[in-house]
Amino acid sequence: MPDRRAANLLGALVTLLHDEVETATAAAAAHGAAIPAALVTVRGEPGLSIDALRRILGLSHSGAVRLLDRLEEDGTVARKAGPDGRTVALQLTAAGRRQADQVQGARQQAMQRALGVLTPTEQVRLLRLVEKLLAGLTRDQPHCDHICRLCDLAACPEARCPVAQAGH
Repeated sequence: MPDRRAANLLGALVTLLHDEVETATAAAAAHGAAIPAALVTVRGEPGLSIDALRRILGLSHSGAVRLLDRLEEDGTVARKAGPDGRTVALQLTAAGRRQADQVQGARQQAMQRALGVLTPTEQVRLLRLVEKLLAGLTRDQPHCDHICRLCDLAACPEARCPVAQAGH
């Protein structure tokens, strides 16, 4: 059984990192809540349906529609006809792509500040431990999509991603 202090400190670190990322990405997107993740997710999967986005973000259908209404008003997302004519395919506009880039840049900076307190050797050790934790805690493909909703897919291609590998 893990040590209570270790569990407590890991929880504190997770809370700290979550707060740092949430603050940075909300500032970059000029909105909080699910908007930063929606922008990054649609950029990573152009043509995504509203239902798929809803599941990835953990929203109700009506919540996703309201979110998309706001993004459309902001001029960052466009709804196009889906491949089957019954669904809607989501696309980022040029402004949406710029904003998604800013969100990912802000997230990267927040994580670089955290990693900056470690030596390069410690960073490599941490990487191995984080890979092990993510692989061991990812339940399935929908969980994988949710975990990676803010990820830079170019920095962590699916073939090397412990979350994607565990989700399959």
